[in-house]
Amino acid sequence: MNILKSYNIFPLECGVTLPEISIAYHTYGELNESRDNVIWVFHALTGSSDAADWWDGLIGDGKIFDPKKYFIVCANMLGSCYGATNANSLNPITQKRYGKDFPIITIQDVVNSHRILQKHLNINKIYLGIGGSMGGQQVLEWSILDKNLFENIIVLAAGAKMYPWAIALNETQRMALEADSTLYDDDENAGKKGMEAARAVGLISYRTYETYNKTQRDNNSEKLDNFKVTSYQRYQGLKLSNRFAALSYLSVTKTMDSHNVGRNRGGIEAALGSIASKTLVIGIQSDLLFPIDEQIELAAHIPNAQLEIIDSPYGHDGFLIENEQITTLIQGFLSKKIQRVAQKCFSY
Repeated sequence: MNILKSYNIFPLECGVTLPEISIAYHTYGELNESRDNVIWVFHALTGSSDAADWWDGLIGDGKIFDPKKYFIVCANMLGSCYGATNANSLNPITQKRYGKDFPIITIQDVVNSHRILQKHLNINKIYLGIGGSMGGQQVLEWSILDKNLFENIIVLAAGAKMYPWAIALNETQRMALEADSTLYDDDENAGKKGMEAARAVGLISYRTYETYNKTQRDNNSEKLDNFKVTSYQRYQGLKLSNRFAALSYLSVTKTMDSHNVGRNRGGIEAALGSIASKTLVIGIQSDLLFPIDEQIELAAHIPNAQLEIIDSPYGHDGFLIENEQITTLIQGFLSKKIQRVAQKCFSY
């Protein structure tokens, strides 16, 4: 992991400024001579900049995103605890951690931090930008801010804005966090129990009725307590609380909620209509968090968009699991020579 430190004042969309920011990032492969082989990968809610770790089905030798062919970049987003400036970072002005005073970070703020890294790496053109869920939100935002930067973009399991259903799920998780009285304590275990409960809530929206029935069903029909799924929920909550900071989770869920490409741009349709990149939108039929209506909306308003729907039992998490289907779709999309799609292709 690399850390880029920007000592310039960083203005945020909420009106607050950060005196400096840190940007954690990974790169894989090398820039070619013509500097036109860049793939920028955007991570989701609790992901890190180590994209080859959490998306190893797509990134690696012999895979669709092969470092021997491409220069792959992934940066940690502001607010996350994986190397970027976040609520547990030291405020250089007060010499204390930000804590509860850490400001609201928007998707646009995250993208603006990526733009600093882009300039640092001397990248002027990106062959492909790709992200799922919150990563897809970043792809959309950046392709609108810098219309000529991305030749191609791929958006998986995301929408043009956060709708009430998804915000409600995030707010319920934050309520679980805030119910933990230790949340703002100056301790490495602060908010740990609240974090466990929050993750258990979130997990339900990432999976489906079908997957829970297949993987968590008890064989003992006489049980009254201690069901298999109860231990699973607690395990998943503990697993995340051991690797992710509670205050960062509070922050990044609010960042996710801020997503609205139409804000200050005349609405969603106008904003999406300005995207110049050739675009592949991928939805997941069973996604409860970002239903396919949201991907249909994207494809309907992005001029050069192709829409594909994956049939998967894994719900929203399908964008991290269905590597074979996703690889096939990406191969077909990138192999097409025509950069301007005359007619949208909706295959669902």
